[in-house]
Amino acid sequence: MPYAHTIGLRRYQFDDLRTLLARASPARSGDRLAGIMAATAQERVAAQMALAELPLTRFLSEALIPYEIDEVTRLIIDTHNAAAFAPVSHLSVGDFRNWLLSDAASTDTMAALAPGLTPEMVAAVSKLCRLQDLVLIARKCRVVTRFRNTLGLNARLATRLQPNHPTDDLAGIAASLLDGLLLGSGDAVIGINPASDNVAQAVRLLQMLAEVIERYQIPTQSCVLSHVTNTLQAIERGAPVDLVFQSIGGTQATNTSFGIDLALLRQAQEAALSLQRGTLFADGQRGEHVMYFETGQGSALSAGAQHGCDQQTLEARAYGVARQFKPLLVNTVVGFIGPEYLFDGKQILRAGLEDHFCGKLLGLPMGCDVCYTNHAEADGDDMDALLTMLCAAGCNFVMGVPGADDIMLNYQSTSFHDALAMRQIMGLRAAPEFEAWLQAMGIFEAGEQSRLATGLPVGFDAVRQRLGGA
Repeated sequence: MPYAHTIGLRRYQFDDLRTLLARASPARSGDRLAGIMAATAQERVAAQMALAELPLTRFLSEALIPYEIDEVTRLIIDTHNAAAFAPVSHLSVGDFRNWLLSDAASTDTMAALAPGLTPEMVAAVSKLCRLQDLVLIARKCRVVTRFRNTLGLNARLATRLQPNHPTDDLAGIAASLLDGLLLGSGDAVIGINPASDNVAQAVRLLQMLAEVIERYQIPTQSCVLSHVTNTLQAIERGAPVDLVFQSIGGTQATNTSFGIDLALLRQAQEAALSLQRGTLFADGQRGEHVMYFETGQGSALSAGAQHGCDQQTLEARAYGVARQFKPLLVNTVVGFIGPEYLFDGKQILRAGLEDHFCGKLLGLPMGCDVCYTNHAEADGDDMDALLTMLCAAGCNFVMGVPGADDIMLNYQSTSFHDALAMRQIMGLRAAPEFEAWLQAMGIFEAGEQSRLATGLPVGFDAVRQRLGGA
């Protein structure tokens, strides 16, 4: 059905909900490339005004992508929790934004509401939010997950230690790994993007990481970011798999382009759970969040699988896929796909905050790779701004890359020092189990919560000897 709004003497009409959402989206190069972006700022405002008046219930009766042809749509509709949705079911999108900003939207009420929200609902309300709204609302959401440590607690900031190497050289990986550990990085995961994505290489890297974690009793988890089918074969070969990684998208066709479907993800989750490698915590529960997903605005368009939808709404639909598998980590790699989809620092900043906001509202443990490619109109100052705002918004984790420069993936991310700076500025700490390990190893002084290292950390020579003289 058509939607419309009048500004002055001009009436703007939008043919369907998909078009309305696309025209209401803040400007970004991917939507322009797809030919669905608002032609003028005035048209965008008209779309946002029409969207603000739209009842939230409309998203339950009008599918952006037909139910019959898309398993992501079927998943979203079939798993919707009507009882959880009931407290806000009478609201419009604009009223919902106002409610989210009110004191009524507490951490507890937001957690209870999450199963009742669809990805399209949270994408819609994000389009009406200023940046400070995206920060303030997301900050109320807390999503705690566990495997060998506890992530997502209040006033905590975890990091993925990313020791990539252009030839998968074990000595080079070990050097980056040691560098990161000595600077307090690695509590979210020690995750390697393999230069050669095959089963034998995945097994080799998994064994190396498992040996380090076990030898030094590091309360963290490892992951080799190989295709899920390779990880399944690695499990069959007896490899020490902690987390199963996979890139996911917001449409069935996008996931098909990745070589996956929902059934394959379920198979991988069950295989990882069968290994029972998570810690048995004091409450008697084993850490059973075994999935690690990565996403990025523009992936559907790059695969020709966007069905005329805007890239930010499809990103939120990817989170609808992720939450069905109770992941330990969800990472929006916000600037990695390139300027064709997010042109400059301004667009990357907005997209990163939107992604974190939408994921948190849906109940996901959201992290962000605050990053850009070298041909984007962005720089380190843009990334500092996004990183600071994400940490203010309660982001669960960020990346830790040596020197912020990933020489294997050839893009710019955040460094070990960046995370330490955020911990100091924001009064944040590492995951509690990992923090205790840092102190026990002498990397942090006893009682010390964070360190901004300008040179070698405290007790470097002693720590180096304890870590095998590396």
